[in-house]
Amino acid sequence: MESEQLFHRGYYRNSYNSITSASSDEELLDGAGVIMDFQTSEDDNLLDGDASVGTHYTMTNGGSINSSTHLLDLLDEPIPGVGTYDDFHTIDWVREKCKDRERHRRINSKKKESAWEMTKSLYDAWSGWLVVTLTGLASGDLLAPLKSRRALAGALAGLIDIAADWMTDLKEGICLNDLWYNHEQCCWRSNETTFEERDKCPQWKTWAELIIGQAEGPGSYIMNYIMYIFWALSFAFLAVSFVKVFAPYACGSGIPEIKTILSGFIIRGYLGKWTLMIKTITLVLAVASGLSLGKEGPLVHVACCCGNIFSYLFPKYSTNEAKKREVLSAASAAGVSVAFGAPIGGVLFSLEEVSYYFPLKTLWRSFFAALVAAFVLRSINPFGNSRLVLFYVEYHTPWYLFELLPFILLGVFGGLWGAFFIRANIAWCRRRKSTKFGKYPVLEVIIVAAITAVIAFPNPYTRLNTSELIKELFTDCGPLESSSLCDYRNDMNASKIVDDIPDRPAGTGVYSAIWQLCLALIFKIIMTVFTFGIKVPSGLFIPSMAIGAIAGRIVGIAVEQLAYYHHDWFIFKEWCEVGADCITPGLYAMVGAAACLGGVTRMTVSLVVIVFELTGGLEYIVPLMAAVMTSKWVGDAFGREGIYEAHIRLNGYPFLDAKEEFTHTTLAADVMRPRRSDPPLAVLTQDNMTVDDIENLINETSYNGFPVIMSKESQRLVGFALRRDLTIAIESARKKQEGIVGSSRVCFAQHTPSLPAESPRPLKLRSILDMSPFTVTDHTPMEIVVDIFRKLGLRQCLVTHNGRLLGIVTKKDILRHMAQTANQDPASIMFN
Repeated sequence: MESEQLFHRGYYRNSYNSITSASSDEELLDGAGVIMDFQTSEDDNLLDGDASVGTHYTMTNGGSINSSTHLLDLLDEPIPGVGTYDDFHTIDWVREKCKDRERHRRINSKKKESAWEMTKSLYDAWSGWLVVTLTGLASGDLLAPLKSRRALAGALAGLIDIAADWMTDLKEGICLNDLWYNHEQCCWRSNETTFEERDKCPQWKTWAELIIGQAEGPGSYIMNYIMYIFWALSFAFLAVSFVKVFAPYACGSGIPEIKTILSGFIIRGYLGKWTLMIKTITLVLAVASGLSLGKEGPLVHVACCCGNIFSYLFPKYSTNEAKKREVLSAASAAGVSVAFGAPIGGVLFSLEEVSYYFPLKTLWRSFFAALVAAFVLRSINPFGNSRLVLFYVEYHTPWYLFELLPFILLGVFGGLWGAFFIRANIAWCRRRKSTKFGKYPVLEVIIVAAITAVIAFPNPYTRLNTSELIKELFTDCGPLESSSLCDYRNDMNASKIVDDIPDRPAGTGVYSAIWQLCLALIFKIIMTVFTFGIKVPSGLFIPSMAIGAIAGRIVGIAVEQLAYYHHDWFIFKEWCEVGADCITPGLYAMVGAAACLGGVTRMTVSLVVIVFELTGGLEYIVPLMAAVMTSKWVGDAFGREGIYEAHIRLNGYPFLDAKEEFTHTTLAADVMRPRRSDPPLAVLTQDNMTVDDIENLINETSYNGFPVIMSKESQRLVGFALRRDLTIAIESARKKQEGIVGSSRVCFAQHTPSLPAESPRPLKLRSILDMSPFTVTDHTPMEIVVDIFRKLGLRQCLVTHNGRLLGIVTKKDILRHMAQTANQDPASIMFN
């Protein structure tokens, strides 16, 4: 099988000239070569006059930090295309870091020459802070969920949430006086609204009132039902159509791809301006359609698009893929900061969940980007309560030690939910990929939206916007709350203050609400499995939190009633006296939300910080920690990977998870290619091959690079030459150098060997040779090899024995080996 070849495929098999195209995305994915526009006018420009022959084949266990830098150091003029990569290729981290160091040395050496050079040096030094500042400002402006049309009115800043709120309410009715107002804003302006019925006002008209002139009755209910389904299907159809036609990369959460991109993978267009625009529009439509999805996860993708676009304003980042990923790490922190109003949680989310390479300066810049984004968010007062957080809560009762038991039980539920969801969702997504159903994404979205709308409308808790549902479940019951969740039998004096409200027996409204919440819980669990992964922007944070909040509120009410009716039990006796305010059901909803989100994503530290920043409940950090750790332990018992890692593996992205342990006792010789049954390793000799020989080797193989050895007899390693470099160098030499023909000898050595006088002019290609490729011995444990690939971002590593070349280990060889050790099919994990 070609997928089992020694090197990755990246070009058409039968034409070495077709270096800019590939027959499919699968072939593009398998390549890992660097695009180099090799242009020289003289043969001597390709010489490396400073290198010594004695260092050509010196072996190093683990390679050299100076790998892949010589091409940039040796050429006087920069070559267009050097340092860029093809789509679906992996960057060379070592090369990019060395290129950045060389650029930095060049700037420092010139800064004392003139005031202009000093200015350029200062601009370069501050460009990192400037780009994260712009990213934070753009994230805050683009993503801030505004509630007031006065704030940045008419700008894209308010579209995501203002439009989502307006279009969500559009499914139920419209504000006649001000068409752009949602239901809540419409009734704010009314003077005829009472506190008890603050959601009813003459300015707001349901569709039944407008179409058939009835506000109540069976006819009104049926008409509102029909219009709700109509608008839900319309929004869903528009969302999936825009994604399919204009920006296919705008679908999904985006976090699995962001993780893969930050690990060094190239996905052209995924962070482009077109994707940004379409994702912003379709995210509004998808949320408004009522599908079981959230917008907070996709906002990380949107923020990274902002960071990627702004990085092109600064050459320091636009020309260096490794440096650009530092900006993207900061952008992901800014995305979470504005999505939840959690700047510290955003930084920790980027560190724990998303980033692959996170140096200390990236931590500072991520913190600064999150700070700027949070400042913008706070300055426009998005939630109308002068607070930064989305679900601000203010509980008047501390938690008690005996409550750790139900908190841990919620953690167990969260872990079980996470394990179930990951397995069920991955199974459904795999079925979608392997059947004809996956070829009709528009039909799938319409079917899911129709089922969701039909089932959601009768239940007020599923009809409600998911964020509003979570907010209601988190809220503590006070004398001003009119929700059915707060319909307790209350004999207290109305003059008593809120803090004195004791635990009370539940009324009929509470029991009715619990029944509706149980149905909503089943509905959310099932529909979220089928919704996450469809071809519209779909986040998982809010649906998971909603499931946990529903379960937590039910458990909280049950514990509250248990404490009220059995306050003399030994677990309640010390804390729950008669008439005391003992149990807070809203706290259980908050803990349950954190537990379920943790069970799905397997986040820990960042999740706890996000939730207590999200709610302002710093006092309840211990219950959050207990529930989140329990959910992670329970979830890990069924499988260690979270939903994002599972989707990375499902899509076959070449991602080496730093959190995954490699515990097998295999050696590099067990994984390297060629195996015993494989053909011999395709290599180049340093001075014994002609141009025709190399062209024939390129035409006959699909390998992405070739080790260069001294001779077939010695097998002593000289270096490594990429297929693309060889192709471009030969084509350039044929065009620009006289006397280069098919029989010309190709020389990778420092000195050209003696040739007969009638021989054609030799072609010297020493400068395209990587003379310090990373090497390991055949007895190196694979644990060390995997660590080298993870920490240095390697694409391939040569295997030697006493200086003699034996084979090669590539990143995909490691992924296949890890799949085999996990009893998975290695051929099914690459770019499915």
